[in-house]
Amino acid sequence: MQSRIVDIAVIGGGPAGLSAAVAAWEEGVRDILVIDRDHELGGILNQCVHPGFGLHLFQKEMTGPEYAELYIEKVRERGISTLLNTMVLEITRDRRIFAINPQEGLLEIKAGAIILAMGCRERPRGGIPGTRPAGIFTAGLAQRLVNIEGYLPGKEIVILGAGDIGMIMARRMTLEGAKVKAVLEILPYPSGLKRNVAQCLNDFGIPLLLQHTITAIHGKERVEGVTICRVNDQGEPLPETAEFVPCDTLLLSIGLIPETELCHTAEIQLDPVTNGPVVDESMMTSVPGIFGCGNVVHVHDVVDFVTMEGEKAGAGAARFVQGKKGTEQSRQLRFAPGRNVRYVVPQFADPSGVEEITVSFRVKDVERNVWAKVSAGGKLLKRKKLRIALPSEMIRLDLDPEVLSAIAPGTEVEVAMEEEVV
Repeated sequence: MQSRIVDIAVIGGGPAGLSAAVAAWEEGVRDILVIDRDHELGGILNQCVHPGFGLHLFQKEMTGPEYAELYIEKVRERGISTLLNTMVLEITRDRRIFAINPQEGLLEIKAGAIILAMGCRERPRGGIPGTRPAGIFTAGLAQRLVNIEGYLPGKEIVILGAGDIGMIMARRMTLEGAKVKAVLEILPYPSGLKRNVAQCLNDFGIPLLLQHTITAIHGKERVEGVTICRVNDQGEPLPETAEFVPCDTLLLSIGLIPETELCHTAEIQLDPVTNGPVVDESMMTSVPGIFGCGNVVHVHDVVDFVTMEGEKAGAGAARFVQGKKGTEQSRQLRFAPGRNVRYVVPQFADPSGVEEITVSFRVKDVERNVWAKVSAGGKLLKRKKLRIALPSEMIRLDLDPEVLSAIAPGTEVEVAMEEEVV
């Protein structure tokens, strides 16, 4: 087994990992290693050939590969080391990484700090009844097949789930000459961004069937069709609405799950709602010196926000190895979800010595003309008016650390939605 020692090891070479590595370098750390299991940097962005990236950070629209190249070039310019084609098998609480690659075999990497940036994976088929023929793909796999491998998965498509990847693939498959019969969503609203509903479905005349699901998959060797049903307000199928839709391909876009397998080996505390690690204002997890960022912490809808979180984790990891950050997770204040808020990230924070604290959260249900508010001990700290709040769109609020510093340690800071008083 070969051994290596580095100041900071970043696991994942996508937008979160790349921005974290650059931020750590900017904070003065030079011995940084980015580890990725793929043969090139960029992560999922490499297969996202559609535009829409960079609007928040760069005020211009880029494709995924263009956005990735910006940060790949930053890594190259700074001489940050990379280790590709490398699968991380385990991390430990004392920040040892065990990995394997074809050239060097089994590796042990001892790091002063570790940044987890492994992203997320797609939910599989789940419990949809029926046979198991060919022609069933996750939307992300179909995206890779079309955009990277040059293979069209099918010609008559049904897509289950109006998430962003599902809607983007509805447009992509249409542009490649396939017929998208319908995009089904079990919720009464799309689970992806509003702009994707407009640009990917409405602009191409693709039907969006809300409160619909698939109750059976048909076909022996290849998918021959699916049975779709309307659902009631509890999400239960209504048998009398059953309809057979012929198709040769089914794409699944039914949610994403943070890649947290490595968190279990290091006994990192996970949030039961996000399924990602619990973090503080610097993105440090419950294990000292191990940080998390991007979709491994909570699933994002905009890559620019993934990048911002990566920068925060990189800066935090740099301060840790430089001895400028405490060796325990900051727990002076605890952010907690209130009315109609599903979760809040970070879960903990110490406002001293930081320029800004940004909380990210999602609502449980759709609300219109509502206030997002942050309060502690009965005192209102911040309030922001929202024309509409959707579960599919992450909300971010910037909080003043000076205001938070005036709160007694141990106080719970609540993030909640407040109905407008008429």
